[in-house]
Amino acid sequence: MTHSAHDFSFVRGVAAVSGVYDAAVGFFLLLAADQLATLFGVPPAQPRIFSDLNGLFLIAVGAGYYFPYRDPIGARWYLWVMGPGLKGAGAALFLLHYARGEAPASFLLFATSDGALACLTLWALVSAPRPRSPSGPAPGTGSTPAGRGR
Repeated sequence: MTHSAHDFSFVRGVAAVSGVYDAAVGFFLLLAADQLATLFGVPPAQPRIFSDLNGLFLIAVGAGYYFPYRDPIGARWYLWVMGPGLKGAGAALFLLHYARGEAPASFLLFATSDGALACLTLWALVSAPRPRSPSGPAPGTGSTPAGRGR
């Protein structure tokens, strides 16, 4: 069964938005960390290497979204890891630290945006057609392809 590009347009859209979001936040952390901290009402990271490394990490994560954008079937794994995995866990941590009084209310913006992107990515992944092996059903389905014995 072949799939059209339209079948994966939502997956590609989520990959594009996620990539731009992560790269943009990463560049802000690298180039304007002090201003970003002021905007969110927190002191700048000390030592500066903390915000620089987080910025570099986010730029790399954002660049990685190029692969599922280009090949939404072959790079599904990246979307699972970075979407529901990383962004979902990040949103949960923002909420946990806020609930404990360890993060300001302004950080709920990150919880909301990361959580929304995690949910959108999950929705894109479960609603997109699943690739099928040309030799038969996916492993673990309990069926064997015709013509093969157990």
